[in-house]
Amino acid sequence: MSRRRQRPPFLPTPAESKAHAVEMLAQVKAGARDLPGVYEMRSADGEIIYVGKSKKLRTRLLSYFRAEYPADKGARILREAAEIQWEYVPSEFASLLEELARIKRYRPRHNVAGKRDARHFAFIRVARGAAESFRVVRGAGSDEGGVFFGPFHGAMQLTEALRELNDALGLRECALDTPMHFADQADLFAMPRTPGCIRHEIGKCLGPCVGGVRRDEYAARFALARAFLEGANDVPVTALRSAMEAASDELAFERAAAIRDKITRLESLRAQFARLRFAVESLSFVYTPEPKHGDAVSYVIRRGRVRATLPAPRTAEERRAFDARVAGVFAPVERTDGTVPSHEIDELLLVTSWFTRSPKELERTTALAPAPFTLSA
Repeated sequence: MSRRRQRPPFLPTPAESKAHAVEMLAQVKAGARDLPGVYEMRSADGEIIYVGKSKKLRTRLLSYFRAEYPADKGARILREAAEIQWEYVPSEFASLLEELARIKRYRPRHNVAGKRDARHFAFIRVARGAAESFRVVRGAGSDEGGVFFGPFHGAMQLTEALRELNDALGLRECALDTPMHFADQADLFAMPRTPGCIRHEIGKCLGPCVGGVRRDEYAARFALARAFLEGANDVPVTALRSAMEAASDELAFERAAAIRDKITRLESLRAQFARLRFAVESLSFVYTPEPKHGDAVSYVIRRGRVRATLPAPRTAEERRAFDARVAGVFAPVERTDGTVPSHEIDELLLVTSWFTRSPKELERTTALAPAPFTLSA
């Protein structure tokens, strides 16, 4: 999905802003209720400049008109807004989902998608290119269609563990735009190469940028690293254990201790992935939050993502149709390797954070797998 081109903001005069604010305040006081809902702030030319949500919509909207300082975000949004539109939804969870959907659809310039959750979680991104590599990121960013592992708590610890994995298998960490010169790559023109790769010189990188490895050799190492992250092999840890034992046999105890620390960080990373796979797989159930407005709605959640939104069944006939829809959602076989498509990251963060913050809501779920689950990282 292509990003919308950002147009220049419509900036009303101070007098126009004041007049709009008076009209919007009167509208909110006359019509808004303290129910879950989503709202849009629109400029005078119709642009949606901000999308928000609240479990108490009236209270939230009135807070914009009590901003103490002109530099406050609410005051800045209000200065550019000429109209407020809102819509009630059945529950706070519904408001979160609807807010996310509208932010993705309209990309308002005063919104930062996933801003609340991205601060607390990090991902490992598979950076594509001539020589693939791993990068620690906060979210999907602009890599639409990319592959990510996560989410994880602690970007710094994740970065350290990933560095150990890269060192153990000789994967590159250089800038993504660094030219690659594989050993089996025929140079059509005699072009000077970079003086060298420091990590390659000290034995921590295969050196795909300086002709230190063939293309297929590097790809095989990267596949080993990815398989380790997916829980399919233990090659990096096994190699480090052999190196630690060799150092101990040589009485190089400081080097053995350093390698032991590397093993500890890699095992911590592997344990995080194991917990991740278990937690995400356990986030598979039907969730029916208590409605605060309108009829009850059920969400069919599989591996942390909402796959269907259905009216909660009230009759035996509705229950049969409902169960058939749920069975259809869970019928296809899905990979459970811990990878997350980029377009599903924000929703996975939303669902994970919701049940982490509101553990009592788990009592309103109907599990579709017998395994108990935990959301601890």
